[in-house]
Amino acid sequence: MAPTVSVIVPTYNRAHSLPRTVESVLSQTLEDLELIIVDDASDDDTADVVASYDDDRIRFFEHEENQGASAARNTGIEHAEGDYMAFLDSDDVWLPTKLEKQVLTLELRSDDWVAAYCKAETVHLDGQNPIVKWATQLISRRNKTEGAEGGKELIGPILSDSLHTSAGSTLLVTSDVARKIDGFDESFDRFQDPEFLIRVLKHGKLACVDETLLLRYETGSPSADAVAKADEHYRRTFAEEVERLERQGIDVTGAHNYILARQYLDEGQFRTGFRYLRRSRRPEIRQVPGLLMNLYSGVRANIE
Repeated sequence: MAPTVSVIVPTYNRAHSLPRTVESVLSQTLEDLELIIVDDASDDDTADVVASYDDDRIRFFEHEENQGASAARNTGIEHAEGDYMAFLDSDDVWLPTKLEKQVLTLELRSDDWVAAYCKAETVHLDGQNPIVKWATQLISRRNKTEGAEGGKELIGPILSDSLHTSAGSTLLVTSDVARKIDGFDESFDRFQDPEFLIRVLKHGKLACVDETLLLRYETGSPSADAVAKADEHYRRTFAEEVERLERQGIDVTGAHNYILARQYLDEGQFRTGFRYLRRSRRPEIRQVPGLLMNLYSGVRANIE
């Protein structure tokens, strides 16, 4: 019989972190699952790590050439047999009741509800004062859209960066919808998670399990230039939606300029960072601590 949930984990050179991710899936209270691990042509010990598990729920696929996380997820979608699909990055961890609570949430609602997410907590490994980071995250993430549910009306908050779902590791979606929208857009190497979620919302509603059921491990980020290039592709893909939202007074462009400002300031590229900041929407009070942390990081980067 087909499993209730197909868990899809794309991975690339993360043999060191993959065990904690795998074990968090195998420890789920909802045991009727398959774990599909797709190795995107790693050159580390990923295959040996997977082979060390004696659990017939694990299915392992390998790409001969590196194709990116979106392609790896699509390989997982191609082979998935479950009623639902859930996605998890290979350095993150689910708490034990994550899948059980999400499946129950959707099964208690009408067929209009096709996906669910949950809240997340970030785990920092770089040695910075954990109290400072915790306080910064708490203030900067607290907003009126936290835990939002609904359908197409959520596209605006997602595009304007006021709703954060961590969809790449929180999202559970019906397999029918995941296939109907043709999986992930492989032209995206960043912002692929909100891009996928926006297309999901065009086919049904998104529920939220209002609990922290995901631990996200902070493992670095791409360069500001790479983020800027990906951001341009993201906004161009949804150009019609962006234009419609901005006619309604939602400053999507300003929100994305703020994202880029923080990236460049964090790298110590102050001239470019402040140029984006001048063109961004005014930061809310909750965002100020995060912005100050970016400035601090940029100063340190220039000194070092």
